[in-house]
Amino acid sequence: MRHTKTSPSVTYTLLQWDDELPSSAGSLQNSVSKIGAHLAHLIRSINDPEHPLTLEELNVVEQVRVKVNDAESTVAVEFTPTIPHCSMATLIGLSIKVKLIRSLPERFKVDVHITPGTHASEHAVNKQLADKERVAAALENSHLLEVVNQCLSARS
Repeated sequence: MRHTKTSPSVTYTLLQWDDELPSSAGSLQNSVSKIGAHLAHLIRSINDPEHPLTLEELNVVEQVRVKVNDAESTVAVEFTPTIPHCSMATLIGLSIKVKLIRSLPERFKVDVHITPGTHASEHAVNKQLADKERVAAALENSHLLEVVNQCLSARS
């Protein structure tokens, strides 16, 4: 079920899954795989902040790097910057995180991080993306929020 919410400058979709768990472990795994595939579909269309291409077109995000643990209410996404010194890695990670936070039920904890070994500042970027206060402060910055929203908007 989908519910679309609108705030003064943001429209987002909340996904809700049935409260009833599947009857077997196989069904549960299939449901979790479908959720992961859906989330990968959501983030693949995020626009790169520097190029007129999506993250999927640049191979920054892949479905196999989206992990869902429904029982623990966690989602983990690894992304791979296009070059080891990508100056937009934090903004890309923030855009992915915001898209997922806006799309998932509140019970989910979202972890977005750089694929190990693919960026020179991997540890520093991952630390920033994991820091709730820094993410919240970044989203209070109207200019930065505008840039994130541009990354999340459909290209014409």
